[in-house]
Amino acid sequence: MANLSITVRNVSAPEQAKTQALIVLLPERKTLPKSLKTLDVALDGTVATTLKLGDFTGSAGSHRWLPGRGNVQRVLLIGCGDASKMSVATAKKISEGLAKTLVGSAAVDALISFSGLPPKIGSISQLIEQISLQLSLAHYQYSHTLNQRKKPPRPLKRVTISTGDSCSVGDARRAVLAGTATGQGANLTRELVNLPGNICTPKYLAGEARRLARKTKNLSVSVLDERKMADLGMHSLLSVGNGSDQQSQLIVMKYQGTAAKARPYCLVGKGITFDTGGISLKPGAKMDEMKFDMGGAGSVFGALYAASLMSLPINIVGVIAAAENMPSGRATKPGDVVTSMSGKTIEILNTDAEGRLVLCDALTYVERFSPVEVVDIATLTGAIIVALGQEATGIFSNDDQLAESLLAAGDRSYDRGWRFPIWEEYHRQLDSQFADLANIGTGGAGSITAACFLSQFAQNYKWAHLDIAGTAFRGAPKGGTGRPVPLLMQYLRERAGKL
Repeated sequence: MANLSITVRNVSAPEQAKTQALIVLLPERKTLPKSLKTLDVALDGTVATTLKLGDFTGSAGSHRWLPGRGNVQRVLLIGCGDASKMSVATAKKISEGLAKTLVGSAAVDALISFSGLPPKIGSISQLIEQISLQLSLAHYQYSHTLNQRKKPPRPLKRVTISTGDSCSVGDARRAVLAGTATGQGANLTRELVNLPGNICTPKYLAGEARRLARKTKNLSVSVLDERKMADLGMHSLLSVGNGSDQQSQLIVMKYQGTAAKARPYCLVGKGITFDTGGISLKPGAKMDEMKFDMGGAGSVFGALYAASLMSLPINIVGVIAAAENMPSGRATKPGDVVTSMSGKTIEILNTDAEGRLVLCDALTYVERFSPVEVVDIATLTGAIIVALGQEATGIFSNDDQLAESLLAAGDRSYDRGWRFPIWEEYHRQLDSQFADLANIGTGGAGSITAACFLSQFAQNYKWAHLDIAGTAFRGAPKGGTGRPVPLLMQYLRERAGKL
Protein backbone atom coordinates (compact mmCIF):
# COMPACT_ATOMS: atom_id res chain seq x y z
CA MET A 1 0.00 0.00 0.00
CA ALA A 2 1.46 3.35 -1.07
CA ASN A 3 0.75 6.11 1.43
CA LEU A 4 -0.02 9.64 0.31
CA SER A 5 2.23 12.39 1.70
CA ILE A 6 0.20 15.23 3.26
CA THR A 7 2.07 18.21 4.72
CA VAL A 8 1.24 21.68 6.08
CA ARG A 9 2.99 24.80 4.81
CA ASN A 10 1.51 28.26 4.57
CA VAL A 11 1.84 29.60 1.04
CA SER A 12 1.31 33.37 0.92
CA ALA A 13 0.61 33.49 -2.84
CA PRO A 14 -0.89 30.13 -3.89
CA GLU A 15 -1.48 31.41 -7.44
CA GLN A 16 2.31 31.66 -7.86
CA ALA A 17 3.08 28.20 -6.45
CA LYS A 18 4.29 25.49 -8.76
CA THR A 19 1.64 22.78 -8.57
CA GLN A 20 -0.27 20.45 -10.86
CA ALA A 21 -3.52 21.14 -8.98
CA LEU A 22 -4.51 24.13 -6.88
CA ILE A 23 -7.57 23.34 -4.77
CA VAL A 24 -9.55 26.36 -3.61
CA LEU A 25 -12.16 25.93 -0.88
CA LEU A 26 -15.11 28.27 -1.33
CA PRO A 27 -18.29 28.91 0.70
CA GLU A 28 -21.70 29.00 -0.96
CA ARG A 29 -21.86 32.40 -2.71
CA LYS A 30 -22.27 34.11 -6.11
CA THR A 31 -19.50 36.69 -5.84
CA LEU A 32 -15.76 36.37 -5.48
CA PRO A 33 -14.35 36.74 -1.93
CA LYS A 34 -11.92 39.68 -1.63
CA SER A 35 -9.22 37.30 -0.46
CA LEU A 36 -9.24 35.60 -3.88
CA LYS A 37 -8.95 38.68 -6.09
CA THR A 38 -5.22 38.26 -6.66
CA LEU A 39 -5.72 34.62 -7.50
CA ASP A 40 -8.56 35.43 -9.86
CA VAL A 41 -6.48 38.03 -11.69
CA ALA A 42 -3.69 35.48 -12.16
CA LEU A 43 -6.28 33.10 -13.65
CA ASP A 44 -7.65 35.75 -16.04
CA GLY A 45 -10.90 36.15 -14.06
CA THR A 46 -12.13 32.59 -14.55
CA VAL A 47 -13.14 32.08 -10.91
CA ALA A 48 -15.27 35.25 -10.74
CA THR A 49 -16.86 34.42 -14.11
CA THR A 50 -17.66 30.87 -13.03
CA LEU A 51 -19.38 32.16 -9.89
CA LYS A 52 -21.25 34.89 -11.76
CA LEU A 53 -22.60 32.46 -14.36
CA GLY A 54 -23.78 30.09 -11.66
CA ASP A 55 -21.61 27.26 -12.98
CA PHE A 56 -20.37 26.71 -9.43
CA THR A 57 -22.62 27.40 -6.44
CA GLY A 58 -20.30 26.36 -3.63
CA SER A 59 -22.74 23.84 -2.15
CA ALA A 60 -21.01 21.43 0.24
CA GLY A 61 -19.02 18.79 -1.62
CA SER A 62 -19.55 20.27 -5.09
CA HIS A 63 -16.58 20.73 -7.41
CA ARG A 64 -15.52 22.44 -10.62
CA TRP A 65 -12.29 22.07 -12.58
CA LEU A 66 -10.84 25.20 -14.22
CA PRO A 67 -7.76 25.57 -16.43
CA GLY A 68 -4.68 26.93 -14.67
CA ARG A 69 -2.17 29.59 -15.63
CA GLY A 70 1.60 29.86 -15.24
CA ASN A 71 2.95 27.48 -12.58
CA VAL A 72 -0.57 26.27 -11.73
CA GLN A 73 -1.59 23.58 -14.21
CA ARG A 74 -5.22 23.21 -13.11
CA VAL A 75 -7.58 24.63 -10.49
CA LEU A 76 -10.22 22.73 -8.55
CA LEU A 77 -12.99 24.66 -6.80
CA ILE A 78 -14.51 22.78 -3.85
CA GLY A 79 -17.78 23.97 -2.31
CA CYS A 80 -18.05 24.27 1.46
CA GLY A 81 -21.67 25.37 1.82
CA ASP A 82 -22.36 27.70 4.75
CA ALA A 83 -18.87 27.76 6.27
CA SER A 84 -20.16 29.41 9.47
CA LYS A 85 -22.31 26.35 10.24
CA MET A 86 -19.84 23.61 9.44
CA SER A 87 -20.60 20.32 11.21
CA VAL A 88 -18.60 17.11 11.11
CA ALA A 89 -21.15 15.76 8.61
CA THR A 90 -20.55 18.75 6.34
CA ALA A 91 -16.78 18.50 6.79
CA LYS A 92 -16.93 14.85 5.74
CA LYS A 93 -19.09 15.66 2.72
CA ILE A 94 -16.69 18.40 1.61
CA SER A 95 -13.67 16.17 2.15
CA GLU A 96 -15.15 13.18 0.34
CA GLY A 97 -15.94 15.37 -2.69
CA LEU A 98 -12.44 16.84 -2.66
CA ALA A 99 -10.69 13.51 -2.20
CA LYS A 100 -12.65 11.58 -4.82
CA THR A 101 -12.20 14.30 -7.43
CA LEU A 102 -8.51 14.99 -6.78
CA VAL A 103 -7.41 11.36 -6.43
CA GLY A 104 -9.28 10.53 -9.63
CA SER A 105 -7.37 13.20 -11.58
CA ALA A 106 -4.00 12.98 -13.32
CA ALA A 107 -2.35 15.39 -10.86
CA VAL A 108 0.80 14.13 -9.12
CA ASP A 109 0.88 16.91 -6.53
CA ALA A 110 -1.67 19.36 -5.16
CA LEU A 111 -1.91 22.49 -3.02
CA ILE A 112 -5.05 23.03 -0.94
CA SER A 113 -5.73 26.69 -0.16
CA PHE A 114 -8.13 27.88 2.55
CA SER A 115 -7.82 31.54 1.50
CA GLY A 116 -11.33 31.57 0.04
CA LEU A 117 -12.93 30.77 3.40
CA PRO A 118 -13.72 33.25 6.19
CA PRO A 119 -10.60 33.84 8.31
CA LYS A 120 -12.01 32.36 11.53
CA ILE A 121 -13.94 29.10 11.40
CA GLY A 122 -14.20 27.28 14.72
CA SER A 123 -14.21 23.83 13.13
CA ILE A 124 -11.25 24.33 10.77
CA SER A 125 -9.15 21.65 12.51
CA GLN A 126 -12.05 19.25 12.12
CA LEU A 127 -12.18 20.04 8.39
CA ILE A 128 -8.42 19.56 7.97
CA GLU A 129 -8.59 16.23 9.81
CA GLN A 130 -11.44 15.05 7.60
CA ILE A 131 -9.63 16.17 4.43
CA SER A 132 -6.54 14.23 5.49
CA LEU A 133 -8.61 11.18 6.40
CA GLN A 134 -10.68 11.14 3.20
CA LEU A 135 -7.63 11.72 0.99
CA SER A 136 -5.92 8.75 2.65
CA LEU A 137 -9.02 6.58 2.20
CA ALA A 138 -9.56 7.61 -1.43
CA HIS A 139 -5.91 6.96 -2.25
CA TYR A 140 -6.13 3.30 -1.17
CA GLN A 141 -6.11 0.66 -3.91
CA TYR A 142 -6.28 -3.08 -3.52
CA SER A 143 -3.60 -4.64 -5.71
CA HIS A 144 -2.31 -7.71 -3.83
CA THR A 145 -3.72 -10.24 -6.29
CA LEU A 146 -3.96 -7.97 -9.36
CA ASN A 147 -1.65 -7.57 -12.33
CA GLN A 148 -0.22 -4.05 -12.00
CA ARG A 149 -0.96 -3.34 -15.67
CA LYS A 150 -4.64 -3.85 -14.93
CA LYS A 151 -4.67 -1.34 -12.08
CA PRO A 152 -1.77 1.15 -12.19
CA PRO A 153 -0.92 3.08 -9.00
CA ARG A 154 -2.63 6.38 -8.21
CA PRO A 155 -0.86 9.36 -9.84
CA LEU A 156 -1.28 11.59 -6.75
CA LYS A 157 1.77 11.46 -4.47
CA ARG A 158 1.96 14.73 -2.51
CA VAL A 159 -0.56 17.18 -1.05
CA THR A 160 0.29 20.43 0.72
CA ILE A 161 -2.30 22.17 2.91
CA SER A 162 -2.05 25.94 3.27
CA THR A 163 -4.48 27.23 5.90
CA GLY A 164 -3.54 30.93 5.81
CA ASP A 165 -4.98 32.83 8.77
CA SER A 166 -7.74 30.31 9.46
CA CYS A 167 -5.62 28.01 11.63
CA SER A 168 -2.16 27.89 13.18
CA VAL A 169 0.42 25.68 11.51
CA GLY A 170 0.75 23.63 14.72
CA ASP A 171 -2.99 22.95 14.98
CA ALA A 172 -3.13 22.09 11.27
CA ARG A 173 -0.25 19.63 11.57
CA ARG A 174 -1.88 17.91 14.53
CA ALA A 175 -5.12 17.62 12.55
CA VAL A 176 -3.26 16.21 9.53
CA LEU A 177 -1.51 13.66 11.74
CA ALA A 178 -4.79 12.53 13.27
CA GLY A 179 -6.49 12.26 9.87
CA THR A 180 -3.64 10.49 8.07
CA ALA A 181 -2.95 8.12 10.97
CA THR A 182 -6.63 7.14 11.13
CA GLY A 183 -6.72 6.80 7.35
CA GLN A 184 -3.61 4.62 7.21
CA GLY A 185 -4.99 2.48 10.02
CA ALA A 186 -8.31 2.10 8.19
CA ASN A 187 -6.47 1.24 4.96
CA LEU A 188 -4.51 -1.50 6.75
CA THR A 189 -7.86 -2.84 7.94
CA ARG A 190 -9.24 -2.72 4.39
CA GLU A 191 -6.21 -4.51 2.97
CA LEU A 192 -6.50 -7.39 5.43
CA VAL A 193 -10.26 -7.63 5.00
CA ASN A 194 -10.01 -7.60 1.19
CA LEU A 195 -7.46 -10.43 1.00
CA PRO A 196 -8.93 -13.77 -0.14
CA GLY A 197 -9.33 -16.56 2.37
CA ASN A 198 -6.69 -18.74 0.75
CA ILE A 199 -4.10 -16.04 1.56
CA CYS A 200 -5.43 -14.46 4.75
CA THR A 201 -5.56 -17.48 7.05
CA PRO A 202 -5.24 -17.38 10.86
CA LYS A 203 -1.49 -18.00 10.56
CA TYR A 204 -1.20 -15.24 7.97
CA LEU A 205 -2.84 -12.82 10.42
CA ALA A 206 -0.36 -13.88 13.09
CA GLY A 207 2.49 -13.24 10.66
CA GLU A 208 1.07 -9.82 9.74
CA ALA A 209 0.90 -8.93 13.43
CA ARG A 210 4.58 -9.78 13.83
CA ARG A 211 5.49 -7.79 10.71
CA LEU A 212 3.54 -4.81 12.02
CA ALA A 213 5.36 -5.01 15.35
CA ARG A 214 8.73 -4.99 13.57
CA LYS A 215 7.95 -1.78 11.70
CA THR A 216 5.93 -0.02 14.40
CA LYS A 217 7.26 1.55 17.58
CA ASN A 218 6.02 0.48 21.00
CA LEU A 219 4.21 -2.59 19.66
CA SER A 220 4.90 -6.20 20.70
CA VAL A 221 3.17 -9.41 19.65
CA SER A 222 2.72 -12.91 21.07
CA VAL A 223 0.70 -15.75 19.56
CA LEU A 224 -1.00 -18.67 21.27
CA ASP A 225 -1.27 -21.80 19.12
CA GLU A 226 -3.90 -24.51 19.51
CA ARG A 227 -1.88 -26.45 22.08
CA LYS A 228 -1.49 -23.40 24.32
CA MET A 229 -5.17 -22.52 23.94
CA ALA A 230 -6.14 -26.07 24.86
CA ASP A 231 -3.95 -25.84 27.96
CA LEU A 232 -5.90 -22.70 28.94
CA GLY A 233 -9.26 -24.42 28.38
CA MET A 234 -10.28 -22.41 25.29
CA HIS A 235 -12.39 -25.23 23.91
CA SER A 236 -15.13 -22.89 22.67
CA LEU A 237 -12.70 -21.03 20.40
CA LEU A 238 -11.01 -24.26 19.31
CA SER A 239 -14.35 -25.87 18.42
CA VAL A 240 -14.83 -23.37 15.57
CA GLY A 241 -11.67 -24.45 13.76
CA ASN A 242 -12.16 -28.18 14.30
CA GLY A 243 -13.28 -28.75 10.72
CA SER A 244 -10.48 -26.76 9.10
CA ASP A 245 -6.96 -27.72 8.06
CA GLN A 246 -5.93 -24.21 9.17
CA GLN A 247 -4.75 -23.94 12.77
CA SER A 248 -6.59 -21.43 14.97
CA GLN A 249 -4.55 -18.64 16.57
CA LEU A 250 -4.98 -16.23 19.47
CA ILE A 251 -2.98 -13.12 18.57
CA VAL A 252 -2.04 -10.69 21.36
CA MET A 253 -0.77 -7.25 20.33
CA LYS A 254 0.43 -4.83 23.02
CA TYR A 255 0.91 -1.12 22.37
CA GLN A 256 2.72 0.70 25.18
CA GLY A 257 2.32 4.44 24.92
CA THR A 258 2.70 5.26 28.61
CA ALA A 259 4.07 3.76 31.83
CA ALA A 260 4.04 -0.04 31.86
CA LYS A 261 2.13 -0.06 35.16
CA ALA A 262 -0.79 1.88 33.66
CA ARG A 263 -3.80 -0.37 33.07
CA PRO A 264 -4.57 -0.92 29.38
CA TYR A 265 -7.64 -0.50 27.26
CA CYS A 266 -8.44 -3.72 25.42
CA LEU A 267 -9.73 -4.26 21.89
CA VAL A 268 -10.92 -7.78 21.03
CA GLY A 269 -11.46 -8.69 17.39
CA LYS A 270 -13.34 -11.53 15.74
CA GLY A 271 -10.96 -13.04 13.20
CA ILE A 272 -12.92 -15.64 11.24
CA THR A 273 -10.80 -15.62 8.10
CA PHE A 274 -13.45 -17.55 6.18
CA ASP A 275 -16.89 -18.59 7.35
CA THR A 276 -18.73 -21.33 5.52
CA GLY A 277 -21.09 -21.69 8.47
CA GLY A 278 -19.56 -25.08 9.23
CA ILE A 279 -22.05 -27.97 9.39
CA SER A 280 -24.81 -25.30 9.46
CA LEU A 281 -23.69 -24.45 5.93
CA LYS A 282 -24.48 -21.02 4.52
CA PRO A 283 -26.23 -20.62 1.14
CA GLY A 284 -23.79 -20.47 -1.78
CA ALA A 285 -24.86 -17.02 -2.97
CA LYS A 286 -22.48 -14.34 -1.69
CA MET A 287 -20.53 -16.88 0.38
CA ASP A 288 -17.39 -15.36 -1.16
CA GLU A 289 -18.08 -12.30 1.01
CA MET A 290 -17.38 -14.42 4.09
CA LYS A 291 -13.69 -13.63 3.64
CA PHE A 292 -14.80 -10.32 5.19
CA ASP A 293 -15.76 -12.08 8.44
CA MET A 294 -12.48 -11.02 10.04
CA GLY A 295 -13.41 -7.32 9.85
CA GLY A 296 -13.28 -7.03 13.64
CA ALA A 297 -9.75 -8.41 13.70
CA GLY A 298 -8.78 -6.08 10.87
CA SER A 299 -10.06 -3.07 12.80
CA VAL A 300 -7.91 -4.02 15.81
CA PHE A 301 -4.86 -4.05 13.52
CA GLY A 302 -5.89 -0.66 12.11
CA ALA A 303 -6.57 0.99 15.46
CA LEU A 304 -3.28 -0.16 16.98
CA TYR A 305 -1.33 0.98 13.91
CA ALA A 306 -3.04 4.39 13.97
CA ALA A 307 -2.44 4.75 17.73
CA SER A 308 1.25 4.06 17.17
CA LEU A 309 1.48 6.57 14.29
CA MET A 310 -0.06 9.19 16.60
CA SER A 311 2.10 8.09 19.58
CA LEU A 312 -0.98 8.08 21.80
CA PRO A 313 0.00 8.19 25.52
CA ILE A 314 -2.11 5.16 26.41
CA ASN A 315 -1.61 1.41 26.77
CA ILE A 316 -3.68 -0.80 24.49
CA VAL A 317 -3.94 -4.57 24.27
CA GLY A 318 -5.43 -6.00 21.09
CA VAL A 319 -6.56 -9.63 21.18
CA ILE A 320 -7.58 -11.36 17.96
CA ALA A 321 -9.37 -14.70 17.99
CA ALA A 322 -8.55 -16.14 14.57
CA ALA A 323 -10.08 -19.31 13.11
CA GLU A 324 -11.50 -20.73 9.88
CA ASN A 325 -15.00 -22.23 10.04
CA MET A 326 -15.23 -25.23 7.68
CA PRO A 327 -17.33 -28.42 7.43
CA SER A 328 -15.56 -31.77 7.59
CA GLY A 329 -15.62 -35.06 9.46
CA ARG A 330 -13.87 -33.32 12.34
CA ALA A 331 -16.19 -30.30 12.41
CA THR A 332 -18.27 -29.37 15.44
CA LYS A 333 -21.89 -30.54 15.06
CA PRO A 334 -25.16 -28.87 16.09
CA GLY A 335 -25.99 -30.21 19.53
CA ASP A 336 -22.38 -30.56 20.63
CA VAL A 337 -21.47 -29.15 24.05
CA VAL A 338 -18.10 -27.48 24.67
CA THR A 339 -16.48 -25.98 27.75
CA SER A 340 -15.25 -22.41 27.49
CA MET A 341 -12.18 -20.97 29.21
CA SER A 342 -14.49 -19.46 31.84
CA GLY A 343 -15.70 -22.95 32.76
CA LYS A 344 -19.18 -22.31 31.39
CA THR A 345 -20.51 -24.99 29.07
CA ILE A 346 -22.10 -24.05 25.75
CA GLU A 347 -24.59 -26.01 23.67
CA ILE A 348 -23.82 -25.26 20.02
CA LEU A 349 -27.22 -25.22 18.34
CA ASN A 350 -25.93 -23.57 15.16
CA THR A 351 -22.31 -23.76 13.98
CA ASP A 352 -22.84 -20.59 11.93
CA ALA A 353 -23.09 -18.64 15.19
CA GLU A 354 -19.34 -19.11 15.53
CA GLY A 355 -18.13 -15.56 16.13
CA ARG A 356 -19.43 -15.51 19.69
CA LEU A 357 -17.72 -18.87 20.33
CA VAL A 358 -14.26 -17.49 19.56
CA LEU A 359 -14.95 -14.13 21.23
CA CYS A 360 -16.16 -15.57 24.54
CA ASP A 361 -12.80 -17.22 25.23
CA ALA A 362 -10.93 -14.10 24.14
CA LEU A 363 -13.08 -12.01 26.50
CA THR A 364 -12.20 -14.35 29.36
CA TYR A 365 -8.52 -14.22 28.40
CA VAL A 366 -8.28 -10.40 28.56
CA GLU A 367 -9.15 -10.40 32.27
CA ARG A 368 -5.48 -11.14 32.98
CA PHE A 369 -4.55 -7.65 31.78
CA SER A 370 -6.78 -5.89 34.37
CA PRO A 371 -8.26 -3.71 31.62
CA VAL A 372 -9.82 -0.32 32.25
CA GLU A 373 -12.37 -1.06 29.53
CA VAL A 374 -12.84 -3.74 26.88
CA VAL A 375 -14.38 -3.21 23.46
CA ASP A 376 -14.96 -6.18 21.18
CA ILE A 377 -15.50 -5.67 17.46
CA ALA A 378 -17.16 -8.28 15.26
CA THR A 379 -19.06 -8.86 12.04
CA LEU A 380 -21.36 -10.84 14.27
CA THR A 381 -24.95 -10.96 13.01
CA GLY A 382 -26.95 -10.50 9.84
CA ALA A 383 -29.74 -9.27 12.13
CA ILE A 384 -27.86 -5.99 12.72
CA ILE A 385 -28.08 -5.28 8.99
CA VAL A 386 -31.85 -5.79 9.15
CA ALA A 387 -32.00 -3.32 12.05
CA LEU A 388 -29.52 -0.65 10.93
CA GLY A 389 -28.65 -1.32 7.30
CA GLN A 390 -25.11 -0.31 6.38
CA GLU A 391 -25.08 3.12 8.00
CA ALA A 392 -24.59 2.55 11.73
CA THR A 393 -22.68 0.13 13.91
CA GLY A 394 -24.64 -1.65 16.63
CA ILE A 395 -23.40 -0.81 20.13
CA PHE A 396 -24.08 -2.93 23.22
CA SER A 397 -22.57 -2.38 26.66
CA ASN A 398 -22.80 -3.26 30.35
CA ASP A 399 -21.67 0.27 31.27
CA ASP A 400 -23.62 3.42 30.40
CA GLN A 401 -20.61 5.74 30.48
CA LEU A 402 -18.63 3.55 28.08
CA ALA A 403 -21.63 3.28 25.75
CA GLU A 404 -22.09 7.05 25.74
CA SER A 405 -18.36 7.55 25.05
CA LEU A 406 -18.52 5.26 22.02
CA LEU A 407 -21.69 6.90 20.74
CA ALA A 408 -20.11 10.35 21.12
CA ALA A 409 -16.91 9.16 19.42
CA GLY A 410 -19.02 7.91 16.54
CA ASP A 411 -20.77 11.26 16.24
CA ARG A 412 -17.52 13.25 16.36
CA SER A 413 -15.83 11.06 13.75
CA TYR A 414 -19.05 10.61 11.74
CA ASP A 415 -18.51 6.85 11.99
CA ARG A 416 -21.76 6.52 13.86
CA GLY A 417 -23.29 3.85 16.07
CA TRP A 418 -26.62 3.11 17.73
CA ARG A 419 -27.11 1.50 21.14
CA PHE A 420 -29.25 -1.58 21.77
CA PRO A 421 -30.43 -3.11 25.09
CA ILE A 422 -29.14 -6.33 26.64
CA TRP A 423 -31.92 -6.73 29.19
CA GLU A 424 -32.33 -9.82 31.33
CA GLU A 425 -35.50 -10.73 29.40
CA TYR A 426 -33.38 -11.37 26.29
CA HIS A 427 -30.92 -13.58 28.19
CA ARG A 428 -33.67 -16.13 28.79
CA GLN A 429 -33.57 -17.08 25.11
CA LEU A 430 -30.12 -18.59 25.71
CA ASP A 431 -31.31 -21.11 28.32
CA SER A 432 -30.32 -24.70 27.55
CA GLN A 433 -31.36 -28.04 29.02
CA PHE A 434 -27.94 -29.54 28.33
CA ALA A 435 -25.42 -26.73 29.05
CA ASP A 436 -25.03 -23.50 30.96
CA LEU A 437 -26.18 -21.59 27.87
CA ALA A 438 -26.90 -22.06 24.18
CA ASN A 439 -25.01 -20.22 21.44
CA ILE A 440 -28.18 -18.85 19.78
CA GLY A 441 -31.49 -17.51 21.02
CA THR A 442 -34.81 -19.23 20.54
CA GLY A 443 -36.75 -16.15 19.40
CA GLY A 444 -36.09 -12.90 17.57
CA ALA A 445 -33.66 -10.07 18.32
CA GLY A 446 -30.67 -12.01 17.01
CA SER A 447 -28.14 -9.20 17.44
CA ILE A 448 -29.27 -8.59 21.01
CA THR A 449 -29.15 -12.23 22.06
CA ALA A 450 -25.68 -12.54 20.50
CA ALA A 451 -24.55 -9.59 22.62
CA CYS A 452 -26.25 -11.10 25.66
CA PHE A 453 -24.21 -14.26 25.10
CA LEU A 454 -20.95 -12.26 25.02
CA SER A 455 -21.93 -10.22 28.08
CA GLN A 456 -21.95 -13.39 30.18
CA PHE A 457 -18.18 -13.63 29.63
CA ALA A 458 -17.50 -9.95 30.33
CA GLN A 459 -18.98 -9.54 33.78
CA ASN A 460 -15.76 -8.57 35.58
CA TYR A 461 -14.98 -5.34 33.72
CA LYS A 462 -16.53 -2.51 31.73
CA TRP A 463 -17.34 -3.93 28.31
CA ALA A 464 -18.87 -2.92 25.00
CA HIS A 465 -19.60 -4.88 21.85
CA LEU A 466 -19.61 -3.36 18.36
CA ASP A 467 -21.55 -5.36 15.77
CA ILE A 468 -20.08 -4.20 12.45
CA ALA A 469 -21.67 -6.74 10.10
CA GLY A 470 -23.36 -3.91 8.21
CA THR A 471 -20.54 -1.36 8.24
CA ALA A 472 -17.23 -3.27 7.82
CA PHE A 473 -17.68 -4.05 4.13
CA ARG A 474 -19.84 -3.41 1.08
CA GLY A 475 -21.19 -5.87 -1.46
CA ALA A 476 -21.26 -3.32 -4.31
CA PRO A 477 -18.66 -2.13 -4.98
CA LYS A 478 -17.22 -5.08 -3.10
CA GLY A 479 -14.62 -4.39 -0.43
CA GLY A 480 -13.75 -3.39 3.12
CA THR A 481 -14.65 0.08 4.37
CA GLY A 482 -12.11 0.42 7.19
CA ARG A 483 -14.88 1.02 9.70
CA PRO A 484 -15.01 1.31 12.67
CA VAL A 485 -11.37 2.48 12.87
CA PRO A 486 -12.39 6.20 12.89
CA LEU A 487 -14.80 5.55 15.79
CA LEU A 488 -12.20 3.53 17.70
CA MET A 489 -9.51 6.14 17.18
CA GLN A 490 -11.78 8.93 18.39
CA TYR A 491 -12.58 6.85 21.49
CA LEU A 492 -8.91 6.05 22.17
CA ARG A 493 -7.83 9.66 21.64
CA GLU A 494 -10.41 10.75 24.19
CA ARG A 495 -9.20 8.15 26.65
CA ALA A 496 -5.61 9.30 26.05
CA GLY A 497 -6.61 12.96 26.52
CA LYS A 498 -5.52 13.81 22.98
CA LEU A 499 -8.68 15.26 21.42
